[in-house]
Amino acid sequence: MNFMSIASGSSGNCLFVGSKSANILIDAGISCKKICEGLSIADTSPEDIDAILITHEHFDHCDSTAVASLSDSKTRLITNARCADILGKGEIMANGDKKSLTRLINIEAVPAYNTSPKHLQFHPKGRDNGFILNIDGFRVYIAGDTEDIPEMANLGNIDVAFLPCNQPYTMTVSQLLNAALMVKPRVLIPYHYGSTDISSVPNALAPYGIDVRLHECLR
Repeated sequence: MNFMSIASGSSGNCLFVGSKSANILIDAGISCKKICEGLSIADTSPEDIDAILITHEHFDHCDSTAVASLSDSKTRLITNARCADILGKGEIMANGDKKSLTRLINIEAVPAYNTSPKHLQFHPKGRDNGFILNIDGFRVYIAGDTEDIPEMANLGNIDVAFLPCNQPYTMTVSQLLNAALMVKPRVLIPYHYGSTDISSVPNALAPYGIDVRLHECLR
């Protein structure tokens, strides 16, 4: 299984998850050209993408031109209701919904929202999605833009978690640590952190057996 953060930060986000069962993009908040550059590193092309999952409508997650260029009639486009309105298409998932992508891949939409009083307008509760990909029993959690919400403690077994870390839109470093201890993934990949200093995170979580992978992504 391949994981790649093609872009990460408030200037644009796009993750790639590739397996024998399907190739999936999560968010497309940068140009099609940059996404294609990232896919080429994974020996993948847009024609190989089976599904695009969009967490919410903010420009750094949903570039309508990129989505249109990357998808064709065979590409599953899975979004929240607002993104489906903007894009003019898409299979709508709300928090708590489950959907089969292939015989071996199931998708669950989970909550993603702000809790800090002055930040509630950025990602209101109930609007946006995080996603859990269950790939033949291997569970990948992409949190989307969220703070350390209580629902994270009830996600079940998570093998790999992508958790965001940048204020005011997502989490502080301390919130990221709290979220990681609620989720308890085997591997944690922080993302969406831009210039936030997360260098302390691996050592802070090492005593809990969480393997933190810090990445360099394409911009």
